[in-house]
Amino acid sequence: MHYDFDRVTERRETDSMKWRFYGDDVLPLWVADMDFVSAEPVIRALHGRVEHGIFGYTRPTPALRQAIQERLRRLYQWEIKQEDIVFLPGLVVALNVVYHAFSGPGDGVLVQPPVYHHFLKDPVKHGWVIHDPPLVRKADTYEIDFDTFEKSITPRTKVFLLCNPHNPVGRVFTRSELKRLAEICLRHHVLICSDEIHCDLLFPGYRHIPMATLGPEVNDQTVTLMAPSKTFNLAGLHCGFAIIQNPKLRTRWESFAQGLIPSVNILGHVAALAAFREGQEWFDQVLIYMKSNHDFLVQYLKEKIPPIRMTKMEGTYLAWLDCRDLGIPGSPFQFFLKEAKVALNDGTDFGKGGEGFARLNFACPRKTLTEALDRMTSAVKKL
Repeated sequence: MHYDFDRVTERRETDSMKWRFYGDDVLPLWVADMDFVSAEPVIRALHGRVEHGIFGYTRPTPALRQAIQERLRRLYQWEIKQEDIVFLPGLVVALNVVYHAFSGPGDGVLVQPPVYHHFLKDPVKHGWVIHDPPLVRKADTYEIDFDTFEKSITPRTKVFLLCNPHNPVGRVFTRSELKRLAEICLRHHVLICSDEIHCDLLFPGYRHIPMATLGPEVNDQTVTLMAPSKTFNLAGLHCGFAIIQNPKLRTRWESFAQGLIPSVNILGHVAALAAFREGQEWFDQVLIYMKSNHDFLVQYLKEKIPPIRMTKMEGTYLAWLDCRDLGIPGSPFQFFLKEAKVALNDGTDFGKGGEGFARLNFACPRKTLTEALDRMTSAVKKL
């Protein structure tokens, strides 16, 4: 079937965090969910489950585990067992489980800013120490300074939180980059937690490589986090999963999570299975639409707000905007929120290297994106 992604769907009266966090006069291009109606097979499956009318305790079905197995085999030639899959009510929960289960307060967590704020803020709030060798900006993209990365590791560095594809800089790390990161972590006995939630959201010419597929030694020291939420716009249903093929790591994870981490809700299971089995047609179309939005955004900025330089994107639908040449007072986030009534993400929330930057979510109808950019242009012209 053909999906109409130009259709604007009202979300303000649906308890949407994205649309209710700021005022009714603000266009929200911030939090990472799409403004697109989900795939018809997913909606149909949810209707069917609701019509059943009983919502007792459930467990993930063998069919869902099999669908994940088949997906990983098809996309990455990655063979896993069903028991390697640990279901989760979201990947932020999983990020926190990792450093709690495999290290202790005062230990170090290694991250690469600018990066998703939960990587940076959550460990510190719980008593861990952040080691944050930043990615290095080169022209319109980012690179890894491997020497600085390794020098940041101390005897108390226990966990590396990898974001790949990277949020917010849009990198899809190459095999050689991942291999070198893995070699450093193996050499220093640092556990790798690879957050790969954006793994399907790739631009033409780029390929996602799960860290755990680099070899048995890497696999043995890696926890991989995935979910259908970004791919199929199901974030509110809170269904994610970890792949942990090392039995000792999996047992330790499950022991820590017992009684603390809730199971995935019924509708999350149903939606995930329907998405993996029947959602590809929707996803293929939404990926084309978002690529066209990306191209529109690039051209718009070049023509109407050239001081804003957009980082080259290899994956995700989250544009990383360098606004340092605008000459605006304060942060770009505050400026555009106040003067344009457009909500972006504040670059400083992503740690080192975020000053003067903002993140823009373009997974929305073109009409919404155009109106937001027009508002931003008008605000800049008043400077």
